[in-house]
Amino acid sequence: MDVTTRHFGNVAVVTPTGRIDQSSASALETALSQLWARPDIASLVLDFSGIEYISSVGLRVLMIAARQMRGRRARIAVSGLQSIVAEIFAISRFNTVLEVFPTVRDALAALSPEAAAAYDAA
Repeated sequence: MDVTTRHFGNVAVVTPTGRIDQSSASALETALSQLWARPDIASLVLDFSGIEYISSVGLRVLMIAARQMRGRRARIAVSGLQSIVAEIFAISRFNTVLEVFPTVRDALAALSPEAAAAYDAA
């Protein structure tokens, strides 16, 4: 799994691709832990448009990230859920753990108008 990160103002957009399962969840956790530790990051947006599947191990990583971000009063959201991943989120009720948006742009607009403007300008 590849994980890329882009910054728009004080919002980090993390874009993993592939499957988030036992063999790849640690790569996502490493990428996210570097961001949730940074005080200059006010929000995280996880762009899941390239995620084909997420296992319970991947959901655990998201739960840890949500706790870390909320612990410092920061927000975390996910966007672009493919149908199977959206179904997994609904069954596991992760759509109540993370804010869910159809697109990265929608998530940025809800989290930070400045970040949305920077995204539009890019």
